[in-house]
Amino acid sequence: MKKHNFSAGPCILPQEVLQKASDAILNFNDDNLSLIEISHRSKSFVAVIEKARSLSLELLGLENKGYKALFLQGGASLEFLMVAYNLLNKKAAYLNTGTWADKAIKEAKAFGEVVEVGSSKDKGYNYIPKGYKIPEDADYFHCTSNNTVAGTQIKEFPETNVPLVCDMSSDIFSRQLDFEKFDLIYAGAQKNMGPAGATLVIIKEEILGKVERHIPSMLNYQIHIDKDSMFNTPSVFAVYVSMLTLQWLKDLGGIKFIEEVNNKKAALLYAEIDRNPLFKGIVAKEDRSTMNATFTLTDSSLTETFDKMWVAAGINGLNGHRSVGGYRASMYNALPLYSVQTLVDVMQELERKKKLI
Repeated sequence: MKKHNFSAGPCILPQEVLQKASDAILNFNDDNLSLIEISHRSKSFVAVIEKARSLSLELLGLENKGYKALFLQGGASLEFLMVAYNLLNKKAAYLNTGTWADKAIKEAKAFGEVVEVGSSKDKGYNYIPKGYKIPEDADYFHCTSNNTVAGTQIKEFPETNVPLVCDMSSDIFSRQLDFEKFDLIYAGAQKNMGPAGATLVIIKEEILGKVERHIPSMLNYQIHIDKDSMFNTPSVFAVYVSMLTLQWLKDLGGIKFIEEVNNKKAALLYAEIDRNPLFKGIVAKEDRSTMNATFTLTDSSLTETFDKMWVAAGINGLNGHRSVGGYRASMYNALPLYSVQTLVDVMQELERKKKLI
């Protein structure tokens, strides 16, 4: 690996996936054609997207349980709109835990009443609201499992009788959950699954067809299901790389295996943040994300020194989101444990330097 890539997205991908993808750009399936110049309706690519959809359901344990997997475009931002277009008939409940949840709420308000059942906006989204109540007459409840900007993550999802919708863009396939609890899951590929350009949507088909409005074809989940994600030309390259990444994850041992690795990475970094007097975490400890650790320096005069040190160590993408500041270490599935150890070593070296001053 050339650098230790802590970028929040587009994110780090497995090296073997990048190698296979680069080979396919030059010569796909030994057909002497590039992956990005073949027909999306050719047998070669149809096999790719079918495998990607199948692997998605398999890894989540949702095969043959009434769910459909789609690869669409527009990122999670378009799903903010599509979810409401397809599901919001009269009223929907939303949990506001971060920048992207706030944007989802804004889009939904164009389609009906939106009840914000809880919000952590008052403290800069540095915690996950607890003890909220979901209206029983809501068309659905929407939450964001992991908040990339602030660095929080929902650890326990509510029990509810209304359809459960979740934006899992930044932690999908990273931890074991009872995925059957969810009626619709969506995730932009570029956080933990592939390159930008594709969005995975997992839908329990029985929740569709209940709104009274006309839904434009491109925004209609049922049409995309009926067309097997081929209503229009899909993002061929992004789908292919996502398929390779999903296969890589399956070969490793699936979500159960990668969750253990992710927990080790997060534990290593958070232990150093809590131990080292030069650093402090930004969010409530019980709500810390295993994917995105956010922290700051306790002495801002060390900023220039620390920045030079982690850059010299080959670390990339450590700066915090522009709205939060500080630092953000994104530890997605493909980031190896030794990259986190490299960051911890730099943090400890800064502590030693400080003592010598």
